[in-house]
Amino acid sequence: MNAATGRADMRTGWSPYAFVAPFVLVFLVFTAYPTLQSIALSVQQTYGPQASRYVGLQNFVGLAHDPLFWKALTNTAVFAAGSIFIQLPCSLGLALLLNKPQVRGRAFFRLVFFSPSLVGMIFVAVIFSLIFEKRTGLLNVLLHRAFGFDPEFPWLEDYVMPALIIAALWMYVGFNMVYFLAALQNVSPDLVDASRVDGAGVWHRFRHVTIPAIRPVGTFIVLLSLVGSFQLFELPYLLLGEGGGPNNRGLTLVMYLYQTGFETGDLGYASAIGWVIAMLLGAAAIMQRAVARGGER
Repeated sequence: MNAATGRADMRTGWSPYAFVAPFVLVFLVFTAYPTLQSIALSVQQTYGPQASRYVGLQNFVGLAHDPLFWKALTNTAVFAAGSIFIQLPCSLGLALLLNKPQVRGRAFFRLVFFSPSLVGMIFVAVIFSLIFEKRTGLLNVLLHRAFGFDPEFPWLEDYVMPALIIAALWMYVGFNMVYFLAALQNVSPDLVDASRVDGAGVWHRFRHVTIPAIRPVGTFIVLLSLVGSFQLFELPYLLLGEGGGPNNRGLTLVMYLYQTGFETGDLGYASAIGWVIAMLLGAAAIMQRAVARGGER
């Protein structure tokens, strides 16, 4: 083997590593190092970016006795429940409706329902701050004229979480609808026709044919909604301000993490909050996977 062949083989041997190197470098700098650093910070108490002291698991123990943490966790769990049990059924219902061939203008309505997810979060916060205004807000005006409700209903004062759920419903119901529409394309028409011939009604066809066919996508959407709910920050921050509204009624876990880390300056306590969020999401994903497997059986 001559020298030229040896150099060519060497270049060929290093080629895969050269292609992988940019990803590895970015991963190490922006994922691996911050993750390890956050683990180290979670067992420290910091006083700004320079001063810190080792406290072990004291940050995690402190969270268990922190009323603001439990308030933020409760608010986040309520929002997540609204996303899963209100938003997703609405998305599935719209998908079932717009999947029917006899519905005219299906493409137009799909675009109409999906378009709110393309709007910027600042725009959404401004719009819904006007919608939820007392007396002059659109929602209070409509409820007062239709049902005689109090025209000064305090949405952004006493009913913060329902207001956030309504705003998120407007934003994401069409986004999840698109996923369900894609899943409904995989429902076998032959199975539907066979079940209809066997005398199955609409509900039985939906339960025994449609749901098993769309279960994988449904599982993914539930997990996506759960992760998004536990990462809720921009909407309540822009709509309610830094404190999450009166008496912290709109305070979420990520908002509390932000306040602790970047306003109070205790990055160690904020890192502990972040790892608790990660553990909660991991546990929820494992339980959801177990439930999905049980349903498949």
